[in-house]
Amino acid sequence: MAIKWLPLLLLGLLFLFVGGIGCVGHGEMSVPMSSRAGMGRRLGELHSKNKETSSLSVVGAVADPEIMVAEVNRSINNSITRRQLAGLSTCGSGNPIDDCWRCDPNWQSNRKRLADCSIGFGRNAIGGRDGDYYVVTNSGDDDPVNPKPGTLRYAVIQDKPLWITFDHDMVITLKQELIMNSFKTLDGRGANVHIAKGACITVQYVTNIIIHGIHIHDCVPTGNAMVRSSPSHYGWRTMADGDGVSIFGSSYIWVDHCSLSNCADGLVDAVMGSTAITISNNYFTRHNEVMLLGHSDSYVKDKAMQVTIAFNHFGEGLIQRMPRCRHGFFHVVNNDYTHWEMYAIGGSAEPTINSQGNRYLAPTNPFAKEVTKRVDSAESVWKNWNWRSEGDLFQNGAFFTPSGTGASSSYAKASSLGAKPASMISQITSGAGALSCRSGSLC
Repeated sequence: MAIKWLPLLLLGLLFLFVGGIGCVGHGEMSVPMSSRAGMGRRLGELHSKNKETSSLSVVGAVADPEIMVAEVNRSINNSITRRQLAGLSTCGSGNPIDDCWRCDPNWQSNRKRLADCSIGFGRNAIGGRDGDYYVVTNSGDDDPVNPKPGTLRYAVIQDKPLWITFDHDMVITLKQELIMNSFKTLDGRGANVHIAKGACITVQYVTNIIIHGIHIHDCVPTGNAMVRSSPSHYGWRTMADGDGVSIFGSSYIWVDHCSLSNCADGLVDAVMGSTAITISNNYFTRHNEVMLLGHSDSYVKDKAMQVTIAFNHFGEGLIQRMPRCRHGFFHVVNNDYTHWEMYAIGGSAEPTINSQGNRYLAPTNPFAKEVTKRVDSAESVWKNWNWRSEGDLFQNGAFFTPSGTGASSSYAKASSLGAKPASMISQITSGAGALSCRSGSLC
């Protein structure tokens, strides 16, 4: 009998051990059981509001990602049609996110409208829409354990939803990772805000985050220090990688209109089961490994990762990973790729990559013309991966190597809608990066 119950006993001991020590690796903070229970309740409530879950039951993952592709294409087509009907007098660009809010000269009084403007897999990220405004008045970060009211760190750790703005231009040099709590918006509109030359942003085991209008650059590894993650908890952080935005085990995330460059590791990395993410309207420059989406080839929970990458400008000084994908589903639509040195889009572990209406301008190097790269995988393996290109514009010898067995019926429906022609990319991505918005005028 003792032998019969031994596996259950070992499993129980393992559960208690993991529950007691929290998460390890990648600079994670240990989370006490009380905090983890509260986190579980918040995610459970969110799950009940969002029924589009995958068979893996990951919060935020939709059952049929091709339907989301169709919705994105429909929103783009609607914006273009409205612009054509209105003529040249409209401020609309055909970019559905921007056309949702940028034509309002009173945007500063209607900031939270932004939360209704996302598209794609991260479209339900509401950030701090349902909370109060919080104005950052102090650019300092003197004490990561006991941050002062008025600082950015004090705002992002609060348990309640907050829409965070900045009362003047500022450069924030963080001593340690900025660990965000759920339901927060960073809204840099109206100020020139830089998070630079220190630690940067960590989105870990949380939900509903919007990061908009921030310059994020020159991020460096930090850690081996105590850092606060909520009003009731702080803990020891091991060394972080130096990502611009690190998304870890999180859902409903939207990174929009940020300018990112020159960080120690990735500019935007999403790993460990993160999903329901939209990365849009950003300007990426001066970096090697731009964007990693997926933890490792063996981490199968990332099969539920779903990411929309739309209207971004991948600019000067970039080398690779725009993005580099694993396992999940990635819709890459209407982006402008003007620079890469090795490749633009890569992957391993059988991701689905749907490239629509992008412009790919190859470098002069005759050995770097290919947009795609299958990482450490033989053709006999990757020939069945579903990588598709539709309506892309290839310049200076650029080419995309497709693979897979063909489109599903739902993808065929999505394709019939079509992303906007790649010839319109300059117009659609003209505002990529952090905008210069001033009160009383169009942003």
